[in-house]
Amino acid sequence: MNLWEKLKRVKERYEELTQQLARPETYAQRELYQRLAKEQAELQGLVQKLAQYEKLLQDMQEAEALLGSADAELRSLAEVELQELKRQRPRLERELTLMLLPKDVRDEKSVIMEIRAGTGGEEAALFAAELFRMYSRYAEQKGWQVEVLSSHPTGLGGLKEVIISISGRGAFSRLKYESGVHRVQRVPVTEASGRLHTSAATVAVLPEAEELDLKIQDKDLRIDTFCASGPGGQGVNTTYSAVRVVHLPTGLVVQCQDERSQLKNKEKALRVLRSRLYEMELQRQAQERAEVRKAQVGTGDRSQRIRTYNFPQNRVTDHRVGLTLYKLQEVLQGHLDELIEALIAHFQAERLKEVESA
Repeated sequence: MNLWEKLKRVKERYEELTQQLARPETYAQRELYQRLAKEQAELQGLVQKLAQYEKLLQDMQEAEALLGSADAELRSLAEVELQELKRQRPRLERELTLMLLPKDVRDEKSVIMEIRAGTGGEEAALFAAELFRMYSRYAEQKGWQVEVLSSHPTGLGGLKEVIISISGRGAFSRLKYESGVHRVQRVPVTEASGRLHTSAATVAVLPEAEELDLKIQDKDLRIDTFCASGPGGQGVNTTYSAVRVVHLPTGLVVQCQDERSQLKNKEKALRVLRSRLYEMELQRQAQERAEVRKAQVGTGDRSQRIRTYNFPQNRVTDHRVGLTLYKLQEVLQGHLDELIEALIAHFQAERLKEVESA
């Protein structure tokens, strides 16, 4: 099926939905109405873009007709207009093709992000803390809410591990590209000889699953409580507020101890567990379709080095797209859009190649 046939079907479906939603019997069925309204809203942008494309084709036909005019000035104007319309056509066709690509069902979801210190000891923990601040600032710029679900700080201000929730529409669509190994190159404050060290931290980005996405049976859980460890005061360290949740069928373990309330820690642990199980289920489905890479484009692989932060050169390099920016401090302040936009463009191009070669 070519591009025009696909677009024709989309337009027909949009018109069909408009008619269905106008019927009183549809409005009377709340769930049906909401489902159809949601589908129509998802198609609206594509239909509007298609209207622009159809207008462009019509304008091209009119300009071509004027090329046969007896008026030389009119022919000249028509030729200039036609060349401009021909220049715009490939861009509109590419935009329409991208809009026709299957959407990642997770894109509109909020995020559970797990940042862990990797190789490099205390320096890796300090870097993990910097990544946490970087993503927190980026979320703030986007108007998203950040909540710490679990953290394990070190004595020097680093983080062995931190799990956060980033709540906001479309958070996953942009942050999913951050999964992977982040490498830092700099002279640590603890290094007396001034030698350059390389350390790493891993970032995992999961779509936050809601109860509607995945239901967890109580019989599949073992919940243990214990005294929290580390800083936090007498109340945290002497009461059984920390919670460990074990999902028996998979063996997944989630532990939360940041809150004084056992109930709050349990709620946070279940949120993390639900998101991990949701991601596992999506990966299982993708593997069954033998399209793991297609389904996971842009989500990253935690065993893969994706980005290097070089302090002496004030440089950030994303190895997936070969993009280097000499504004490290700006990036660490949460200005990630230039990197993320390049990644979105790259992975969209990869998906287009897959579609065209299929």
